[in-house]
Amino acid sequence: MKIKSHAKQLFTLFVLAAWLFSILACTRSVVQPWQVTATVAAGEPLPKTASLLNAPLDPSPSPAIPTETVAASAPLPTQTLAPTHTATPASETTEKLPILYYTQAGDTLPLVAIRFNVSVEEIITSEKLPPTGALLTPNQLLIIPNRLPETASGDAVLPDSEVVFSPSAVDFDIDEFVNQSGGYLSTYQEWLSTGWNSGADVVRRISIENSINPRLVLALIEYQGHWVYGQPRSLAEEDYPLGYNEFNHKGLYKQLSWVVQQVSIGYYGWRAGLITEITFPTDAQNSVIRLAPQLSAGSAALQYLFSKLYENKRTWSGALYGPESLVALHEQMFGNPWLRAQSVEPLYPPNLEQPPLELPFAPGRVWSLTGGPHSAWGPDGALAALDFAPSAMSSGCVESLEWVTAAAPGQIVRTGNGTVIIDLDGDGYEQTGWALLYMHVSTKDRIQPGTIVNTDDRLGHPSCEGGVSTGTHMHFARKYNGEWILADGPIPMVLGGWRAHAGDKPYAGTLTRNDFTVTACPCGSFETHIARPKPTP
Repeated sequence: MKIKSHAKQLFTLFVLAAWLFSILACTRSVVQPWQVTATVAAGEPLPKTASLLNAPLDPSPSPAIPTETVAASAPLPTQTLAPTHTATPASETTEKLPILYYTQAGDTLPLVAIRFNVSVEEIITSEKLPPTGALLTPNQLLIIPNRLPETASGDAVLPDSEVVFSPSAVDFDIDEFVNQSGGYLSTYQEWLSTGWNSGADVVRRISIENSINPRLVLALIEYQGHWVYGQPRSLAEEDYPLGYNEFNHKGLYKQLSWVVQQVSIGYYGWRAGLITEITFPTDAQNSVIRLAPQLSAGSAALQYLFSKLYENKRTWSGALYGPESLVALHEQMFGNPWLRAQSVEPLYPPNLEQPPLELPFAPGRVWSLTGGPHSAWGPDGALAALDFAPSAMSSGCVESLEWVTAAAPGQIVRTGNGTVIIDLDGDGYEQTGWALLYMHVSTKDRIQPGTIVNTDDRLGHPSCEGGVSTGTHMHFARKYNGEWILADGPIPMVLGGWRAHAGDKPYAGTLTRNDFTVTACPCGSFETHIARPKPTP
């Protein structure tokens, strides 16, 4: 886990002196959160008569209203998340003792530099490092100049595996938990595009589509709206159970769509180095505060979410830390999350490599790259997806006879509403190992769940089905252990030798192979064309 700031200062002089004499020792025993004795056993729902936690310090949260309100029911056009980091020159800062930082899963040198407000060249280590941009091995010691202003709390909130829909939740029975808890959620029903859905159905759909852990979703519903064990205490809690009081987001599904989208923005924005600060609009001082660089993606995501739900630092802190926090409630509901994390983390191992993937359409056919790296699901989130469109005589949502094909062998584990998911490890769970998402696959001729496929097997036809789409196309993304994998990150998307590169905004970008470049554009011009050669007889 992270090194506490005071502990770092105590050891800094010793380590620096050792380093200066070229005898820096590189061994250390890191205490992980799950090695601390659990206070609650993992297991059953709280009894119906249990005394529930009180609300945060401010009982009437006032959410920030976004400038754009889009339901996260399917991949939609995204807003650009501009990086919030600029390294501060050493000459403009007061010299402070350097920071000792031990790397964690998912770190790269550029990301560490962004979070610590320094340049890559200023980071010192005696250990062998991979190429810039590649994943660092966890627990490598880095010595980093201290240029940080005041930061928000660096204490962990939840493990990454409790934020994304990871292997730790594959055996979690949402229906059983909701029904046994006996609150308003167990009797709730909501009409969606698939018909009437129970409260458990809504939780399941939100969790699996966005790849957000259902335990976290349930804890948020109970913490904000008291729906899991009790009843709404006001009309506002009935209409806006997650505390986002915006008219176009009335009802559980739209409330959860907004909330999990904020989680995704925080999680993958932290992963990509796009988010380093949070804002508290009602605080006269320190309205903008930097996130602590030692946070994991999951903890940064929840700090970001609650900065949107609670507009001052005092109520934000009470909601995340202490005896009346979301974290305390989560442990009461589901047991110690760090114990579960021990068997599944790191979700993002340093030796992770993408398996061989082909372009996801038939050999010998010409398609267009219509979208570079953009959100895998919802209007904002992980820039993990690419869009491809088949050749057509007219634009718009027209029927296509072209085939979407399997980019790798595996098992079809989920279809419906334009979606096809291939599980590449064949265990039947999209939350474990590598999984491929195809979106906008037509109902007509679409492959059935349970089918075993080989590379180039037909999955269905591209269409506009599933969410908002302005033209017939196919949306393609990757997940590993439930986490969306950035298309242009430390494990870039490579399809048939073509490597994805992000542009200066979502949907922009290129695919490159050797000296050839294909440029993304929804226009379908010659520069967007990409084809797979026919196999040699």
